[in-house]
Amino acid sequence: MRDKHFYTAGEFAKKAGVTIRTIRFYDNKGLLKPSSLSEAGYRLYTDEDFAKLQVILTLKYLGFSLEDIAALVISEDSKIDSLKNSLDLQLEMVRNKINHLELIEKSIIEAKKVVEEDDPDWSKIVDIIHVTNMEKDLSTQYKDSRNLKVRINLHDKFSVNKYGWFNWIFDKICVCEKDKILEIGCGDGQLWKKSQNKIPESSEIVLSDISHGMLNDSKENLKELKANLKFHIVDCVNLPYEDESFDKVVANHMIFYVKDRKQAFSEIKRVLKKGGHFYCSTYGLKHMKEIETLTKSFDSRISLSEVHLEEIFGLENGKAQLIDYFPTMEKLIYEDKLIIDQYKPLLDYILSCHGNQHEILAGRYDEFEKYVKAKVEKTGIFKVSKYAGLFVCQK
Repeated sequence: MRDKHFYTAGEFAKKAGVTIRTIRFYDNKGLLKPSSLSEAGYRLYTDEDFAKLQVILTLKYLGFSLEDIAALVISEDSKIDSLKNSLDLQLEMVRNKINHLELIEKSIIEAKKVVEEDDPDWSKIVDIIHVTNMEKDLSTQYKDSRNLKVRINLHDKFSVNKYGWFNWIFDKICVCEKDKILEIGCGDGQLWKKSQNKIPESSEIVLSDISHGMLNDSKENLKELKANLKFHIVDCVNLPYEDESFDKVVANHMIFYVKDRKQAFSEIKRVLKKGGHFYCSTYGLKHMKEIETLTKSFDSRISLSEVHLEEIFGLENGKAQLIDYFPTMEKLIYEDKLIIDQYKPLLDYILSCHGNQHEILAGRYDEFEKYVKAKVEKTGIFKVSKYAGLFVCQK
């Protein structure tokens, strides 16, 4: 193994083709800290730092904010396999951007032909607007998808109950021959991917989500599924389906995101067949509270969620909200907890949450990483309570 070669900030900037001011700026923002300091106190960089700079510049070009980039950079390490994964993810984002731009190009060419006609059809211009906005900010889509994967990964790796949440939910749904099922807020389709060998080919499953990016992830994850599968961009407060269309409707950890839950429940009841079931999962008040306690012990201002979702629609208050629409229901609890013996997945989970942690941790990511690492390594494990479950409602 060859010895590391160190570059001064000036040498590093020149070789990378950026200004030394840029290097200093990223250092001050905590994005690209030098690997070492000389005896005189000068910043020193290594070849591995070029990989970090490449990630920063690519994500910046794709529209990520400095806070988002910082969260991603701290989630990487210098190992070759990690760099490969990072490049693969960047390549996927760039290809998605290219595909979207090609679609816009095609729409503009078609619209140009239209406006050159004597009596132009202005609805074509509206089509361009729809195509342009069809895919919301690429960085937002990627963050949503990546953050979901990070959170799922923590549960997959460290849950005591190895049967798994998605397997448990799937068993409760009990997909039968010729069932017609609607999932609202399907995310990346993990519920069906985990049990794809158990799904009858005669069943029809409609996966819906308000996010175009999530739906694309679902299509990719479920491309081998043999069942009759459909993907729809849908807002659950206005379901575009006929009355009594589905045998079962599934909402896995998403109802607390819905502002007008009464309207959503009314729509779900409407599209369910008589005797059909609505499967609605959520959390309880004590779910994963140890992680929030950990972050607040570092800085009491940190909140991992802008709103406490379990207080909006949780295991404690969900029945009261559902009862007017589904008088017949049962609450089932999934028994599990986390035993975490690695600090990095825990750190990634914290950074993936939808709170103010990036604002509070700006410029302090290295310090926070060391803090989380010390907390886990002090005892060798970090225990986290889980309290999640399912309301099974019948029409």
